[in-house]
Amino acid sequence: MDPDRTCPRCAKFNQLERAVVVDVERLDDVLVVTVETPRSPVGCPTCGVVAWVKDRRTVELVDLPISGTPSRLRWRKRRFCCPEPSCPQGAWTETEPTIASSRLTMTDRAGRWICYQVGHDGRTVSEVARELGCDWHTINDAVLAYGTPLVDDPARVGQVSAVGLDEHLFVREGERRQRCFVTAIADVGHGQLLDLVPDRSAERAIHWMLGRGEPWLSGITMGTLDLSASYRSVFERCVPEATLVADPFHVVRVATNQMEKCRRRVQQESLGHRGRRPDPLYRSRRLLTMAQERLGEDGTAKVLELLATGDVFGQVTAAWHAKEAVRELYAHADEETAAAWIDELIESMTDRHHPPEVRSLGRTLHRWRDQIIAWHRTHVSNGPTEALNNLAKRVKRVAFGFRSFANYRVRVLLYAGKPNWSLLKTVDPR
Repeated sequence: MDPDRTCPRCAKFNQLERAVVVDVERLDDVLVVTVETPRSPVGCPTCGVVAWVKDRRTVELVDLPISGTPSRLRWRKRRFCCPEPSCPQGAWTETEPTIASSRLTMTDRAGRWICYQVGHDGRTVSEVARELGCDWHTINDAVLAYGTPLVDDPARVGQVSAVGLDEHLFVREGERRQRCFVTAIADVGHGQLLDLVPDRSAERAIHWMLGRGEPWLSGITMGTLDLSASYRSVFERCVPEATLVADPFHVVRVATNQMEKCRRRVQQESLGHRGRRPDPLYRSRRLLTMAQERLGEDGTAKVLELLATGDVFGQVTAAWHAKEAVRELYAHADEETAAAWIDELIESMTDRHHPPEVRSLGRTLHRWRDQIIAWHRTHVSNGPTEALNNLAKRVKRVAFGFRSFANYRVRVLLYAGKPNWSLLKTVDPR
């Protein structure tokens, strides 16, 4: 390397301590910076004899933009050979991790910047690729290489007292567009997404929780979930002593869905077709799902008038009152009062004179009685888990969907898993 060709000011601007700039040129709206490492003796990794420089191999790397212009770093790597005839080492190429990892096609600083932009700020891979003027796969490989150590950091998942489980749709696959779900495991107390596991069956979630170890499981005192028997078995298997809390929103939604099933069934039985605009039950469909206190006197009178016209045998009316009775359950702050109220509801709804949808709701309340009452004691819901699911859907939405679960997991955990971003400067890209 000719000392006259080097530029100290360019080297300082380039901010590479272990490289000096030997040339800068502009090619097709791309700035190309050529660098070399300073001459210094290098020993053979096998025998320690001072190596000879055999030749140089130029490697072009994607680098950070310069003043808004995409740039490339051409690194003229030295190739060494051992002069010792008896040494089996042969030839090798120099490495410098501060410039670039040997497994990536971009500079180290660009890879860390890309990981922060996509993972922390939630930018799309294609957007960052356009800014750097490179391929989509180049950016995605950098996100996985620098982001995987962050999301798999053992210190990221600390001690948890309340765990929430919930599923959301991951992808539709195959000719029949079969729905594939993932299970989100969340720290309800701190609003942190702990991990994502494939499928919504109990086996994957049980394997993940048991893998955390007994000391971690012993700290869990509460578990929040929707009315899913699969997730209930996860808690019963892993943390049998924890208090399970059924999410109030899902309890009320079950009651509302049963009322809607009853309304559609009665509509079909009484008129022989699905709801149409003039039909009283169809006209009442939105009012029935609203909270009664929001209807007011005029709204309540309209609902009763429509039910009197379209609900001849009073089955939809009974289902509507059952839905409102379930909602009223959460108006009681006292646990004993709530227990007495739900026992009365179970006894009343399971009566054989009620419509089948109301009886089904009564059986659901009976199966989940203790978990529903537990909310009045803990006042913990699955709301934080639902919020984290919304962040996961935001990542999927801006990316226009995912097909690889590994890519999806890393991207979502970088965005919603609260990794320690201060470690990004020190992680070893994989």
